Amino acid sequence: MKIRIKGNALRLRLSKTDLRMLEENKTVTEKTSFGANQLVYVLKPTDSDTLSSSFENHTISVLIPASFSTVWNKNDIVSIDAQQNIGNNENLYILVEKDFQCLDKTTEDQTDYFINPNTTCK
Repeated sequence: MKIRIKGNALRLRLSKTDLRMLEENKTVTEKTSFGANQLVYVLKPTDSDTLSSSFENHTISVLIPASFSTVWNKNDIVSIDAQQNIGNNENLYILVEKDFQCLDKTTEDQTDYFINPNTTCK
């Protein structure tokens, strides 16, 4: 699972392994160490019918509807997204999507990513 954050937008990109874990109703967790501290990000299936997120104790938690995540690996749906009201007339945009193989030159191991349906990277 990869994370991308820009302003009030949070994006998670998932590998095939990540989707298999969600299919089994398991939590996907990643950590980034900053010396003595860590940033933890978690994607957890929930009984809720909406995508939501929170940030507490150095942990970004995204809750994804289990009704979606447990069958997502069996369909062609690319992503799920939501706007979460965070107060003060602001929203947090949350996007969770399948991670596709890039078609240009890259040194990153992409064997666990989904086949890119496009002919060129954008």
